[in-house]
Amino acid sequence: MDNVCQCTDYNVRQSNAILYNILNQENVKSSHNNLNYNLIPHRCNCEMRRTVCLKSPADICQEASGVLVKTINFMKNLPAFNQLPPNDQLSLLQSCWAPLFILGLAQEGMNFDVVDTPADSMLKRILLNSQESSETEREQPTLVGVNKLKSCLKKFWSLDLSPKEYAYLKGTMIFNPDVKGLTAALFVEGLQQEAQHALREVVQPLHPGDRSRFARILLAASMLKTITPNLITELFFRPVIGQADLLDFLVDMLFSR
Repeated sequence: MDNVCQCTDYNVRQSNAILYNILNQENVKSSHNNLNYNLIPHRCNCEMRRTVCLKSPADICQEASGVLVKTINFMKNLPAFNQLPPNDQLSLLQSCWAPLFILGLAQEGMNFDVVDTPADSMLKRILLNSQESSETEREQPTLVGVNKLKSCLKKFWSLDLSPKEYAYLKGTMIFNPDVKGLTAALFVEGLQQEAQHALREVVQPLHPGDRSRFARILLAASMLKTITPNLITELFFRPVIGQADLLDFLVDMLFSR
């Protein structure tokens, strides 16, 4: 029940009124009665369904692209990562690029604002009957998703991680032995344990009086898994790459020498 949109009934009535004015013809009554309102896109005021976009896409997308390049270069420059079979590198990339990117946003202190998706684009979808278009099929960024991302960033900012703490934490995210299909899973597991040990060794001398810091860092890192790669792609990169697959760009960046 928690995931049910609470303002659906109101928005259906609003959409009906808009459609009535748009389609005000002699046969509008019969057509209006036959409409399936569940298929009509509508502006929803609850965070669960309220779609948003960047307030300043030109500037933020450029900054985000820079963070993404740094993220992939970080992976490429890890000798242990380069020792892995290419297929394992690809699997780990697909698994970890979004959490690493979010850590990059946090490390760069990058903030951003969002606004509601323009209402005229909603009407355009209704008029063009484009519910089956590729744009609509993709899950659009929602306010609840963006707020979750911002909460995650604020958590890391409150921890005020050092560059070394960020680096070793990224290592624990990259070398994830639970990724399916790894041929060198045991080697990856060993690398993750080494990264966790190195992180602990860095935390203790930096914060000798804070015995819970290591656990709080790992707890904050667990929040990264709640942010979907789709949200990151649609919010920060869809305005730049259009219909292209972002993963294809990431693979090209990773394996280019």
